[in-house]
Amino acid sequence: MIQVGDTLVSLDVIERHFICDLSKCKGACCIEGDAGAPLEKNELAELQKALPAVWHDLSPEAQEVIRTQGTAYIDEEGEVVTSIVRGKDCVFTYYDADGICKCALEKAYRERRTGFYKPLSCHLYPIRVKQYETFRSVNYHRWKVCRAAEILGKGEGMPLYQFLKEPLIRKFGKEWYDELAMIAGEWERRST
Repeated sequence: MIQVGDTLVSLDVIERHFICDLSKCKGACCIEGDAGAPLEKNELAELQKALPAVWHDLSPEAQEVIRTQGTAYIDEEGEVVTSIVRGKDCVFTYYDADGICKCALEKAYRERRTGFYKPLSCHLYPIRVKQYETFRSVNYHRWKVCRAAEILGKGEGMPLYQFLKEPLIRKFGKEWYDELAMIAGEWERRST
């Protein structure tokens, strides 16, 4: 672990390589798992605000789940997470012509139909942030569905923290990210 501000960062974040390879995984991180995407407190309101912009991109099953349950629920660990369809797909997913599961929120954002990109936990994935009483931890959630991303990232020489630069800045700020990058550079020089 390394320390950046009040945050403990797993060495995997700077040592592992990663580039999402949707052609291989088909967006499995939005489908697999035992709950929806964890949400930050302010994101519930953002989801409600973005809902009209994405409604017609959602499956009829997802629309029904949202009508009956809402956009989010509290999971077994007590976290607020996005609602899911049939115990799998996030309600905000859609499938493209190639059968790849994608985020309707991100699509609407890129098409300038909403100002909300997508939940921060999705943007940061495969990094997971956990808040403790006196510090935060940043860890790499290794999962077999992301194996192709590890292979592609290693082949391209893309460290995980660099691949996730934008969401890390979104979560922690540019100053925090710059400190992480400096520490990672020093770590890499010492390791070679």
